[in-house]
Amino acid sequence: MANELKVRYSDKELAEFRKLIEEKIEKAKSHLDLLKSSYMNDGNNGTDDTSPTFKAFEEGSETMSKEANTQLAIRQEKFIRDLKNALLRIENKTYGICRVTGKLINKERLKLVPHATLSIEAKNMQK
Repeated sequence: MANELKVRYSDKELAEFRKLIEEKIEKAKSHLDLLKSSYMNDGNNGTDDTSPTFKAFEEGSETMSKEANTQLAIRQEKFIRDLKNALLRIENKTYGICRVTGKLINKERLKLVPHATLSIEAKNMQK
């Protein structure tokens, strides 16, 4: 058994990964909701009666943080999409198989990056 090359992760292992990914999706969704609500707020922090210079500075930083939040939200949406795609790979039992080498991706790597589709070996080949 130890010498035998594993072609895929067992159903038990896939179930463990599914649980991990579903938890990550939930966290990512709540993070995304926070980002969306923070850039949908009008952001008026009672600066109406302060000096015009401060008001302009305030609006400038508000615009910057809105853009930063938007970028973070876009990244978060992509992360959620990648995680959902990983769930599909679990369904069709191709999860954890490197799309370049066809070998199993290291379990520790998948725990850190559960949506990974490349083994470290394949990733290093891309450099």
